[in-house]
Amino acid sequence: MFETATATLDWIGVIVFTVTGALAASRKAMDFVGFAVLGTATGIGGGTLRDLLLGLPVFWTVQPTYLLTCLIVSGAVFFTAHIPQSRYRYLLWLDALGLALFAVAGAEKALQAGASPLVAIVMGVVTATFGGVIRDLLRGESPVILSREIYASAAGAGAAVFAILTLLGVPREFALGIGFAVALLVRAASLRFGLTLPRYRPRAGVPYH
Repeated sequence: MFETATATLDWIGVIVFTVTGALAASRKAMDFVGFAVLGTATGIGGGTLRDLLLGLPVFWTVQPTYLLTCLIVSGAVFFTAHIPQSRYRYLLWLDALGLALFAVAGAEKALQAGASPLVAIVMGVVTATFGGVIRDLLRGESPVILSREIYASAAGAGAAVFAILTLLGVPREFALGIGFAVALLVRAASLRFGLTLPRYRPRAGVPYH
C-alpha cells in the first residue's frame, strides 16, 4: 500500500489528524456523526484543498480507503476518548505531529506535480493547516492559524527545509526526515515554552479610517 515515503507520511498524517478531530468532538460532547464529521474533515481537509489548488484528482476520491479509514478511526475514538486524562494536551501534541507530517508530505506532492519550490512550500502549509482550520470552525472556535501561536510558520519551516534540501540534491527520504523534524521541533518548542510571533501594535496618535 505504501509505495513511497510520501504515501506513508500521508497515511500517518491522515490518521493522526483524524484522531485530533475526533478528540475535538469529544470535548464538545458530540454524537457519533459529529465525531465522524470532525474527524474526517480534519484528516482529509488540508489534502483536499491542496489537490484542488494543484489541479490534481482529490486523493480520497481516487483511493476511498482514506475516507473509510477516517470513519473507522473516528469511531474508535468515539469509544475510547474517555481514556486520556487530559484530552486537550493529547490534542495539541497529536496536532503537532500531524502538522509536521503533512507539511513535508504536502510539499513533496506539490514538487512531484511539477510545482515550483515556493508553491511546494505553500502547499505544505495548506496541507498541514487547513484540516485544523476546518476542525476549529466546525466546533465554533477561532482557528489556531489565526492566533499568536507558532503554527503555520512551523509547517512553513519544515516544508521550506525539505524543499531546499531537495533542490540541493539531498536524498528524498533524508530531506523528508529533516523537514519533518524541523516542523515538529518548532511547533513543540512553541507548545513547551509558550513561544509566539510578534503581534502588531497600533501606534499612538495614528487615526483609523
